[in-house]
Amino acid sequence: MATTAKLYSLSLNNTNTYLIATVFIVGNLLLPQLAHLVPQGGFIFLPIYFFTLIAAYKYGIHVGLLTAILSPLANNLIFGMPPAAVLPAIIIKSAILAVAAATAAKYFGKVSLLGILLAIITYQVIGTGIEWAMTQNFMAAVQDFRIGVPGMLIQLIGGYFVLKALAKV
Repeated sequence: MATTAKLYSLSLNNTNTYLIATVFIVGNLLLPQLAHLVPQGGFIFLPIYFFTLIAAYKYGIHVGLLTAILSPLANNLIFGMPPAAVLPAIIIKSAILAVAAATAAKYFGKVSLLGILLAIITYQVIGTGIEWAMTQNFMAAVQDFRIGVPGMLIQLIGGYFVLKALAKV
């Protein structure tokens, strides 16, 4: 399933890059707060990645990376979540997602379930390997695959429908 969409690649010298990234960062501040109302909600729903996926797919690598890096940092500073100990792994996974989503959007040129799925698989597989190397703890590294599958499905299906809704913007 694919739909034609206006996809952008905003540059760092464009004010809109920072304004749009701010909107997605706010989304990545609010969504985790909702997810944390459910016990283990952050681990199950992986909310910190949702708007990073949308930002990078719709607006390109720069908006995606700003969202990917600043969202976890802002969440940690404001809410103490994610904890500082896991912040590097989350930022790395977020950055990989931003690159993968922007690349998929550029390759497919439209909102594509396959493109979104490939971006999700890419950040999870590569990110898991990096997290395992960083922590030397395989079970911690594969946590997203053990309990975060609902979050990945939300990213895939919810991301597709949000991107489709934004297709004309």
